[in-house]
Amino acid sequence: MEILRLIEGIRTPFLDTVVGLVTRLGEETVGIVLLCLVFWCISKRVAYVLGISFFLSSLSVQGMKICFRVDRPWIADPTLKPVQSALEHSTGYSFPSGHTQSASAIFGGLGAQIRQKPVKALCFLIPVLVAFSRMYLGVHTLTDVAASLLITLLFVLLTVKLLANEEANKKRDFIVSLVIVLFAVAVVVVAFVLYSGGTIAQNYVADCMKAAGAAIGFAAGMYIERTYIKFSVKSKNVLLHAVKFVLGVAGVLAIQEGLKLIIGAGLGANMFRYFLMLIWVTVLFPLIIKRFFSEKAQ
Repeated sequence: MEILRLIEGIRTPFLDTVVGLVTRLGEETVGIVLLCLVFWCISKRVAYVLGISFFLSSLSVQGMKICFRVDRPWIADPTLKPVQSALEHSTGYSFPSGHTQSASAIFGGLGAQIRQKPVKALCFLIPVLVAFSRMYLGVHTLTDVAASLLITLLFVLLTVKLLANEEANKKRDFIVSLVIVLFAVAVVVVAFVLYSGGTIAQNYVADCMKAAGAAIGFAAGMYIERTYIKFSVKSKNVLLHAVKFVLGVAGVLAIQEGLKLIIGAGLGANMFRYFLMLIWVTVLFPLIIKRFFSEKAQ
């Protein structure tokens, strides 16, 4: 807490704005959009590394949040004052940091696979900046962000080694997908057990359901795409890539927000929306890409 007090002393309105922009690099939407960009337009192998490490670390963070149930800094110590603008996206328990996890999985995953040293350094710097931003804003402690950094980067390194060979391996891909699905189911079960016992509120279950739905969608979609679809990202037409990306992201947003208007935002509905969103990313839109955008199959 003393570190947060020291950081609180350097706050200014200008820094609040700048750091507020930095922290957005760890938001869910940024992670999903970058994952889509890499997956549809740059490299499927790189994207699979990002996805596997992202969802495994996300499930770990959600599971740890509801198991440890650590209060936010300003709740644990009312003398600490967070930056008000950060409170909207700082719901739930404090440990570990979700924003740090997301930035570490996406940007750290890119850094682990990019060869150009300046870009690699920037990719590794971003999660550190996001971690600092969470402390500057007063919504996480050093322990919160350090745990997320370590957990997520461990998953990144393991996944990079696991997918060192770009070629699809049906047995390996099935095992990886199954592990993600079982992990997601376990997190949901724990969440419902804690909820039924009155230990956690429904909103914490909702966060776990979203994470599990997205993870299961990604795991199933990864196996289906690598085994049966095998679309190609190859194209020298930048405009074609841009059109492809915009259409694909529009589909993601339509499912994420538009479907909410139709089926609501209950626990099961949230899980289904996020499941379908990742099925769109990994299966449905790749079928469209293969039919209309690819120069040749991989």
